[in-house]
Amino acid sequence: MLRTLCRTGGALLQLHTQRTVPRLWVTPAQQRWASSLPMNTVVLFVPQQEAWVVERMGRFHRILEPGLNFLIPLLDRVRYVQSLKEIVIDVPEQSAVSLDNVTLQIDGVLYLRILEPFKASYGVEDPEYAVTQLAQTTMRSELGKLTLDKVFRERESLNSNIVHSINQASDEWGIRCLRYEIKDIHVPPRVKESMQMQVEAERKKRATVLESEGTREAAINVAEGRKQAQILASEGEKAEQINKAAGEAQAVLVKAEAKSKAIRLLSEALTEQNGNAAASLSVAEQYVSAFSNLAKESNTILLPTNTGDISGMVTQAMTIYGTLAKTTPKVAAVEEKSDEVANQSASSQ
Repeated sequence: MLRTLCRTGGALLQLHTQRTVPRLWVTPAQQRWASSLPMNTVVLFVPQQEAWVVERMGRFHRILEPGLNFLIPLLDRVRYVQSLKEIVIDVPEQSAVSLDNVTLQIDGVLYLRILEPFKASYGVEDPEYAVTQLAQTTMRSELGKLTLDKVFRERESLNSNIVHSINQASDEWGIRCLRYEIKDIHVPPRVKESMQMQVEAERKKRATVLESEGTREAAINVAEGRKQAQILASEGEKAEQINKAAGEAQAVLVKAEAKSKAIRLLSEALTEQNGNAAASLSVAEQYVSAFSNLAKESNTILLPTNTGDISGMVTQAMTIYGTLAKTTPKVAAVEEKSDEVANQSASSQ
């Protein structure tokens, strides 16, 4: 008899447990079961990271903390068992329409945690199912605000917007959404082909632009090289002309100095004894040398009437030299007198 009662009580307890355990997952293939509702054995041991919601006579009484707890038989009953660990929910694939009217197939992963077991037990019938549905609707609404290109570029901002929207609604349920991650984004085949063509066109455009920039840089470098070559050539020509002019000037100075020295030596020689005879001999030699070179460079020749009178030509040259020698001291005396007059006028002022 006692054995029969125990079996009947166990069957009733199992049936009651199966009816009172809430649905914790939407997809049967991915179910997560919390601890079965325990019996009131007066002394209960609550596992770590779990919260047991106790009702007394059908009304909320308290939440059992992890560790040793005592309950009153028949009056107290464990009504809900909530897990305080981080829960991972696989959001099923769903269709959404972007701002530019492209249909997308998107699935994701939702990470949440129960912060307040009381609200999670009495605020909503199935909190995890409600959060999953809220994530799906929020994701569809957020995708409707973005174009297809921005969906791929702004996945992080899209995830953060979905988490923010979920947390605004799930605060009343005692659940906190930690993060939401989009796993896969599937686009229609035609859209995918157009995207690939767009990518290829963009790459060709970049290649053309890079090639044109390379050609432009090459032309600029060639022009710059020619410019520098012309500048260097002109500078070299300039330096060559300057050096040539400096050399010619130096040569003129050297010739002038040599000529002045020769004239000085000649004047000193003329002042010596028999200097006039030496000058006459030099003039005669130059006269003979000049006549020997006649008609060698030109056909036109101008000859004096007395070409055979060498002594007369020498006498004429010496007369010109004597006249110049006499006028030179007079010019020097006049210059000295003008300098003295200028000095006297300056001292009188």
